[in-house]
Amino acid sequence: MLLSTYQYTPAGGWDKPLDSALDSDSTLLIVFGASDADALISGIADLRRIFPRSIWTGCSTAGEIYGHSLEDNTLAVAVMKFTHTILRLTASEIIDPNISFQVGSYLASTLHAPDLRGIFVLSDGLSVNGSELAKGLSQNLPQDVVVTGGLAGDGDRFKKTWVLVDKAPRSNHVVAVGLYGEHVGIAHGSRGGWDVLGPEREVTHSEGNVLYNLDGQPALALYKKYLGERSAGLPATGLLFPLAIRNDLEQDGLTVRTILSVNEADNSITFAGDIPQGSFVRLMRANFERLIDGASDAVGQLAFEDYPGGPLLTVAISCVGRRLVLTQRIEEEIEAVLDGLPPRCDLIGYYSYGELSPLASGRCDLHNQTMTLTSFWEK
Repeated sequence: MLLSTYQYTPAGGWDKPLDSALDSDSTLLIVFGASDADALISGIADLRRIFPRSIWTGCSTAGEIYGHSLEDNTLAVAVMKFTHTILRLTASEIIDPNISFQVGSYLASTLHAPDLRGIFVLSDGLSVNGSELAKGLSQNLPQDVVVTGGLAGDGDRFKKTWVLVDKAPRSNHVVAVGLYGEHVGIAHGSRGGWDVLGPEREVTHSEGNVLYNLDGQPALALYKKYLGERSAGLPATGLLFPLAIRNDLEQDGLTVRTILSVNEADNSITFAGDIPQGSFVRLMRANFERLIDGASDAVGQLAFEDYPGGPLLTVAISCVGRRLVLTQRIEEEIEAVLDGLPPRCDLIGYYSYGELSPLASGRCDLHNQTMTLTSFWEK
């Protein structure tokens, strides 16, 4: 495998010349960029000109990770030219969160084959139910197929996100890349680092990813009580207080969900993934040191036993809520990741509206407020 990473800024252009020798049918471009795609149109046009044969995937962000730095309004790009690995790309429109399971099932069935080793998925961040998308994928694939990825971001605005389809930014789509053959190596890790807050409450009314009542009380009113004066900034300030669902399948016994939107008319809250009726939940709040330790723990989950050395890419997908909490300390979690990776590893990534990664059971699920890592190499 040959590997190169690039950064594009509208003011300065590319940090180094794009290498056209990397373009091939076995080349994968991973592109993360600002939600204002119009500001990046020149950079995307350069990629389209230099890498016309390559398979592309990518999405909008709440911040782009490139090596040691976190930037806004840029492109962070990784180009992997595989020698033995076969790549296949598929995409689907998603205009309604209620079809998320069907979309996941379609993507899985389209990519499924005996030699499928992993799928990297990127989805629009606003028109999807992430947990149903993950369920549709995992229920239609063997358990040993690694499924990772994330939901696109739009800073703290929650207005418009995009993914790359046919080498162009498009909203309301999900794109998935399958990697095939015994030579591809894929490792994954995902950890959080939040503290629980307040009593455990029962979800007494919910529909999919929309929460209406907790302990018989309107969910939004209860959330506002905890947020106090910060409630005026919803839904963005809700990222500071995610919801933890009791889940014995998770390593720490919790599945975390973040807010996508609120509805004042019916006092409901829409989350990035399902909030099952009858489940038990608690609010969470940030612990700075534990968030950074969580990033380190995610690296510790990466299994590099069969990594032979040579080019290695790690894709970091972290939640926008972590960025809002850590503020000026945000690069500490990026440094924590880099400190635990092999010396020759390249790092790109982005801040997201949700992360897709396997549970301890091996089944892919939606995570929120985590640092999720996927590493790629060729044996």
